[in-house]
Amino acid sequence: MIFRGSAVALITPFFEDGTVDFESLGKLIQYHLQNKTDAIVAIGTTGEAITMTEEERLAVIKFCVEKINHKIPLIAGVGNNDTGESADFAKKASALNPDAILVITPYYNKCNQEGLYRHFKTIAEASTVPVILYTVPSRTTVEIQPQTLKRLAEIKNIVGIKDATGNLGYTAKIKNILPDDFAIYCGNDDVTVPMLSMGADGVISVSANILPNETHEMCQAFFDGDIEKSRQMQLKYLDMINSLFAQTNPIPVKAAINLMGMNGGYYRLPLCEPSDETMELLKKNMKNLGLI
Repeated sequence: MIFRGSAVALITPFFEDGTVDFESLGKLIQYHLQNKTDAIVAIGTTGEAITMTEEERLAVIKFCVEKINHKIPLIAGVGNNDTGESADFAKKASALNPDAILVITPYYNKCNQEGLYRHFKTIAEASTVPVILYTVPSRTTVEIQPQTLKRLAEIKNIVGIKDATGNLGYTAKIKNILPDDFAIYCGNDDVTVPMLSMGADGVISVSANILPNETHEMCQAFFDGDIEKSRQMQLKYLDMINSLFAQTNPIPVKAAINLMGMNGGYYRLPLCEPSDETMELLKKNMKNLGLI
């Protein structure tokens, strides 16, 4: 298992001209190393990887590997809707020695399940590090069906899945058919504890960008058998979590990081700053929690 607990889906700070702010990125990494985050996922959806060039993405992976220095696992986001390009990038990314790569379902092409299987198999064969799959039908319109996932779990270096279906029935089905050592990570902050109760091993979390200690503690309480504490924490932070998804991620969370006095930086188009209504909602919930 690559990690157990809370992995932050880390944002990528950009300067106003769109270039990567590596100094601020380093400070954010240090913040997570000091605040109990169990793993870091770089250049995923939250990291705006889709608008970054290959050169930029490789530079961020290299920087993160060197900065984290395997103190906690680093998982690098990989994948798009082109299998060949994704496999090529997986090979280059894994050569930089992250602890694993995260591979999203191909979007827009709307492939069938056999196409999904071949897509992930091709990428896994190109990678020299473990592979975590990522199913997020709300963004890609494609879901890894349980029987396809069972087939993929037979591939040696495919070791887990980020389940962002938001469907506890799906989580239960895959838990029931997957090997015990195949990791399941929650991909929706609002159902972390319910998914842990279904046997998930942790969460890849957007809210951990601003609640690193809290997200770790919520998971750890569950693992320690203090289910009531874990449940209470999930409910306590639910309004804050929901406000982080009031607009498309990572629009609100980057704004929240900036409100906390850390530099989340600018966005890359087509993403831009949040609406006034979202900003007010963020401020209200952050004040209620003492974050600002």
